[in-house]
Amino acid sequence: MDYRRLGSSGLKVSELSFGSWVTFNTQLDTDLAGSCMEAAWDAGVNFFDNAEAYDAGKSETIMGEVFAQVDWPRHQYVISTKFFFGIHDGPNTRETLNRKYLCQAIEGSLDRLQLDYVDIAFCHRCDPDTPMEEIVWAMHDMVDRGQATYWGTSMWTAAELREAHAVADRLGLRKPVTEQSEYSLLRRRFVEEEYAPLYDEIGLGNTTWSPLASGLLTGKYLDGIPDDSRLALSGYDWLSDALKIDENMAKVRKLAPIADDLGCSMAQLALAWCLKNPHVSTVITGASRPSQVTENMAALDVVEALDETTMGRIEQAVA
Repeated sequence: MDYRRLGSSGLKVSELSFGSWVTFNTQLDTDLAGSCMEAAWDAGVNFFDNAEAYDAGKSETIMGEVFAQVDWPRHQYVISTKFFFGIHDGPNTRETLNRKYLCQAIEGSLDRLQLDYVDIAFCHRCDPDTPMEEIVWAMHDMVDRGQATYWGTSMWTAAELREAHAVADRLGLRKPVTEQSEYSLLRRRFVEEEYAPLYDEIGLGNTTWSPLASGLLTGKYLDGIPDDSRLALSGYDWLSDALKIDENMAKVRKLAPIADDLGCSMAQLALAWCLKNPHVSTVITGASRPSQVTENMAALDVVEALDETTMGRIEQAVA
């Protein structure tokens, strides 16, 4: 496992990391989640991602229980959570980044995670109803209070990121050091186009999510949707529409022989491709069982095999 700097910050995160979206509590109880996290830890993963909204806080609770059980030095792992969607009903607790919400949300997350601080606190989306100055001040103060070490954004536009940096520059406040955006062979616009000028302009880092397009790039949906898959879960019907399964399946089929030629799984090919991008600080992986974690980590061995010719074949397959 190699470790990459998180943008222009000094923080280093494992190039493959482990996240809890969809799986924790929905598919994994504390014991199984712990087994997956330990498999990732044994492979060298030091970054674990979560969010307040993941299963209404239950995902954080499970990860907190795992942290309480394992004997990992706190200084050796990096933990993140995210705020915006909220878990309580009310005008100041749903889809907001106002100061009141952020001050209360971080306290709730730390309690569920059983931690004194998180390493990265993300604004899970931008909030057009809260002034950018208020958002930046609130995140700056969160870091100053020692509740977070860094702060970042998730799925913000380049314009919103520039505005946040301009406010921070003007007021002498802490700036967001990283984005967290969707990135896979099937979803590339944000990382490759939207943020292209920002990597040098503001030293943007990126902790990318859904590298397997919610399992689409593993090939497991080629013959339909398995009953135990993410797309079969209640409440995730929207994900099937967002993935444009019928439209993208032809691309997935074209990737299969490339993986066969490399002697790797389609999941490993997709993860290795993401790692080839130097602007990606870490690729967040997920799993519903430890064996999946082990398979995903083996993608590290595939990266060097992605030479110029192979990358060209991949590009042609998903064009």
